[in-house]
Amino acid sequence: MSRVAIGRPALAPLLILAAAVLWGLLGILGKQAQAAGLGPLEVAFWRAALAGGIFGLHALLTRARLPRGRDLAVTVAFGLVGGSLFYAAYQLAVKFGGASLASVLLYTAPAFVALLGWGFLRERLGGRELLAVGGTLVGIGLISFGGGQGVTASPVALAWGLLAGLTYSLYYLYGKAFFSRYSPAALFAVALPVGALGLLPLVDFVPKPPSVWLSLWGLALLCTYLAYLAYSAGLRHLPATRASVIASLEPVVAALLAALLFGERLSPLALGGAALVIGAALLLSLGGES
Repeated sequence: MSRVAIGRPALAPLLILAAAVLWGLLGILGKQAQAAGLGPLEVAFWRAALAGGIFGLHALLTRARLPRGRDLAVTVAFGLVGGSLFYAAYQLAVKFGGASLASVLLYTAPAFVALLGWGFLRERLGGRELLAVGGTLVGIGLISFGGGQGVTASPVALAWGLLAGLTYSLYYLYGKAFFSRYSPAALFAVALPVGALGLLPLVDFVPKPPSVWLSLWGLALLCTYLAYLAYSAGLRHLPATRASVIASLEPVVAALLAALLFGERLSPLALGGAALVIGAALLLSLGGES
């Protein structure tokens, strides 16, 4: 066995950690772009458009098989929800609530997966799932009452953050059905340009200095393309449960950077709520298959 083959499993936790750190930059880079005068919808548009182009080039160079027929129709629909709506909701949550709040609320996605699976796929809601959903609801309540410095837990911020969590949950359901049949690069090469087109009529474009383009390319290349490649590569050599635990560092990274760069600080009560939300996500992840 070669040294390279031995090293890959050893690097898997570092790859998952790298993905978590890169995802933790989502709100930071988005807030930087918005602070320079871009609207949240334009930030979302450029993330989808630029990342879609990168994935498209990847799919072209690797000659990946693109979805066709019914699979193409489902992927287009996923692009509108998982690209247009999710990317927009996340950046709007950053605008109205702050980068740290948006990152924490994104971790309501596993609770939404459990509820959607129960409502549409007739999957059983056991005691663990009910406990996790209840913990998520209590955590959201504590966050809404707690707030913090530079953090606005207003109804509109919570609504956009929860919508981001809901639409992000569809990545789990879509991925479960399609990632074993197509290259992720091929799927995102279709879905993300569709997401950008869905946002295009809503965007008011403004002139952008080089520093803003740097933030936008960071969102596309680092937080979207490289983060997903790192996570998927690490997941090949690591149980999904362990990967989920490492990836839960994402909101921690986001909160630390938001505190350092923007002075955002969740109150003790809101921190307790954030811990409940992340703990509920881990409880659902650890209960799944490894």
